[in-house]
Amino acid sequence: MERIFPYGHTVHEYYIRKIRRVQKQRRERLYAISTCEEALNQAAASRKAVLESFGPFPEKTPLNAGVTGCIKRKGYTVEKVIFESRPDYRVTANLYVPSDREGPFPCVLGACGHSEAGKAHDLYQYFSQGLAKKGYLVLIYDPVGQGERLQYIDIEDARAPRGCVFEHNMAGNQMRLAGEYLGMWRAWDGIRALDYLLGREEADPTRVGLTGNSGGGTMTTFLNALDKRFTMAAPGCFVTTYVRNIENEEPQDSEQIPPRLFELGCDMADFFIARAPRPVILLAQKKDFFDLRGTVETYNEIKHIYRLLGAEDNIQLFAGPRNHGYFRENREAMYGFFNKHSGTDAESTEDDLVLEKEEDLWCTSSGRITTEGSKKIYSFTAEKAEKLSGSREQTGSNDLRKNVRLLLGIEEKTEPPCYRILRPIQENEDLVRSRFAFETEEGMVLAVLHRFEQEASYSIPEQEAVDLYIPHLDSREEMLSSDNSGVEGEGEGRPLLALDPRGIGEMRAVSCRMLDFFYAYSSDYLYASTSIMLGETYLGGKVRDILSACVLLKENGCTIHLKGRGMGAVAAAFAALFAEGVEQVTLINTLLSFHELTQAPVYTWPLSHFIPGVLENFDIPDIFNVLEKEKPLRIIDPWNEVMEVWGKEA
Repeated sequence: MERIFPYGHTVHEYYIRKIRRVQKQRRERLYAISTCEEALNQAAASRKAVLESFGPFPEKTPLNAGVTGCIKRKGYTVEKVIFESRPDYRVTANLYVPSDREGPFPCVLGACGHSEAGKAHDLYQYFSQGLAKKGYLVLIYDPVGQGERLQYIDIEDARAPRGCVFEHNMAGNQMRLAGEYLGMWRAWDGIRALDYLLGREEADPTRVGLTGNSGGGTMTTFLNALDKRFTMAAPGCFVTTYVRNIENEEPQDSEQIPPRLFELGCDMADFFIARAPRPVILLAQKKDFFDLRGTVETYNEIKHIYRLLGAEDNIQLFAGPRNHGYFRENREAMYGFFNKHSGTDAESTEDDLVLEKEEDLWCTSSGRITTEGSKKIYSFTAEKAEKLSGSREQTGSNDLRKNVRLLLGIEEKTEPPCYRILRPIQENEDLVRSRFAFETEEGMVLAVLHRFEQEASYSIPEQEAVDLYIPHLDSREEMLSSDNSGVEGEGEGRPLLALDPRGIGEMRAVSCRMLDFFYAYSSDYLYASTSIMLGETYLGGKVRDILSACVLLKENGCTIHLKGRGMGAVAAAFAALFAEGVEQVTLINTLLSFHELTQAPVYTWPLSHFIPGVLENFDIPDIFNVLEKEKPLRIIDPWNEVMEVWGKEA
């Protein structure tokens, strides 16, 4: 029998309402701009916000670039280039150099979309060759996790990511714990690639284009805002609005989730307004999963600012007739736009092109840069986490609570929520599950409190000592399981309550096609990502749900033994810092530290239970230390980074 999740849509609608409200205010401010001076001020504000979201740029270090080979073709050559975007972090790239004319040439940086072949993907070879034949110097580079830059391929663990998007999420989610953002790492590769391109004597630095499709459209969008040296841009099959993506249940890769973007008052248009009135053509497809309605909305927002700056013709929109991809119609629209704005007299039509074999475009002998001297991206995360662990100052309980409140968005809650009495469910001859639902914040989804007894109850316990259990995934399934050790036991004779906070149990979201909860693009990941753009944490919301339940029980005169399992144990540990009425805490299968998640290449804990930048401030052992001083704390069978019972030596 298929499980029914009665409140499965409420989390999604909560975020939609919240984002629509934020973006409505943003759009009203944008369209209230009516003068050239105000438009320039908005461009500066958008630029500042984007830079703040991405964080400070790292120091530029020597590129240590070299050419490992060359392919000669009619009208152009392809040089095989390797450079370091960071020390010991090597990038593979192909440089297409026109050979039938004199330089300096207008130049274009090519950003790859999500393809295993990276720079050798057929559609990306096509635009690189097409531009080179028209007299452009083109550098196209492999993104991390693609082409010659796979990071996890030699890990035999079946849980290791297979495929570029899964590599991006494995590395990107992990690095957030250490205060890093994969989008900045990806963008920095592009900025350093531009350094190499403009360092070539064949390059004309006054005519610099930028283009890419899908994930390359993402990087084109981001790099357009982040670097002042580009003079024109053509992002493909990415630009819509973030609101449309979330409404349409379209999770994005870790690098596509800029921290605090909504909180800073931005949407996709701001990446182009930031450099207004730089010439930009938005490339879309009419049958794409990126919502064309959002593309038009973004185009109109940009055009509003460009019109006030007297440069309305500098922004264009072209929607091809096909589905997701950088197909010929869109490439030719890009050629025509770049020709116009670079003063090139080449034709905008594309000649017939011949694809190279992937291995013929390799810059390395093996096709794997990590086997030829490049550090893996997760090793940088591990090293930074180690440094943070060694430099983090010990703080008292008051300072710790202050830091936790700030990072999780915990506010003091004194008013008990109003609850609804739902229909009890007879689980078996001996057990009835009574259910109570309540709002945990204004406009928030309902959390569901379950009471397990021999007969139905129609009220919350009063003046009693109770056990409150926070599940790993589902209160009902875990309470009915034969393996519920640690949940009952010493709680015999006391009312046993269990809480399904947002996204769990009866609150389990049914969006994102109901994929496995731990799938890299599940609803859990979507709402964790959305929270990050709002400057919040999904875990903080779960903690607030628990605190609301504790307030309700305390108001009824109850004392609480707070218990949690797995993910529920992590949320329960944080809630126990603030919940009045909690006199004892039991954590079953809890994570022992966020630091541990940064020291292994592969982990299975989801993004929803990560706190961006947490290791710059504190770690889970700090929480345990405070709890142990204030109330009995019991930890049973803690889990490691892959959610298995922790068997390492202490």
